[in-house]
Amino acid sequence: MIPDDFPCYGADAIADALERTDPLESTIVGVVLAGGTSSRFGSANKLLAELDGEPLIRHASRTLVDAALSEVIVILGYEAEAVRTALSGVNARTISNPSYEEGLSTSVEAAIRAVGTPETDAVVFLPGDMPTVDSSTVQLLVDAYRAELGTALAAAYDGHRGNPVLFDRSHFDALLDVTGDVGGLPVLAESDDSALIETGDPGVLVDIDTITDLRHQE
Repeated sequence: MIPDDFPCYGADAIADALERTDPLESTIVGVVLAGGTSSRFGSANKLLAELDGEPLIRHASRTLVDAALSEVIVILGYEAEAVRTALSGVNARTISNPSYEEGLSTSVEAAIRAVGTPETDAVVFLPGDMPTVDSSTVQLLVDAYRAELGTALAAAYDGHRGNPVLFDRSHFDALLDVTGDVGGLPVLAESDDSALIETGDPGVLVDIDTITDLRHQE
């Protein structure tokens, strides 16, 4: 459930905040984290498994592309060339993470090092195994950020935290300090400026870890 000490904003509150403020003009980069080894999916790479006729990685990447962010980057690792080939025609830049076997934090680090220039104000992270997030959900996070409702924002559905998450550049150093097989959750949990965004989108809770998970989406 939503932590008691996290504020939570829905679409109406975000719209009201945008009307009351001068929204930030921001450069926001989308990052798809696609470096994992798919260890719970069996012998196949889950990111190449198909849903509605397309690999999962294309679904997740298109979510960010369709949100009209400044740029979309896909961080590759396991079977990088096969995943890159599956992204053919998608308007996203790919970066290989040679340290992917050391855990998710290394892909987060690769992303921050790739985009952590003064021109980048914030980053939206979406795991590559989450194929059903709506692009409007990403836009809601962006709107909440532009309305200055928080600098570390996580999508939520029905009181449950999910993905994607957005981090302002003020958190980039903290993200670089995370180690192991975790992403930005420690930074989100420890920030004094975190908030959850109630999206109404059940896709923010749907990740594909096993073949059974995939079948439930078909």
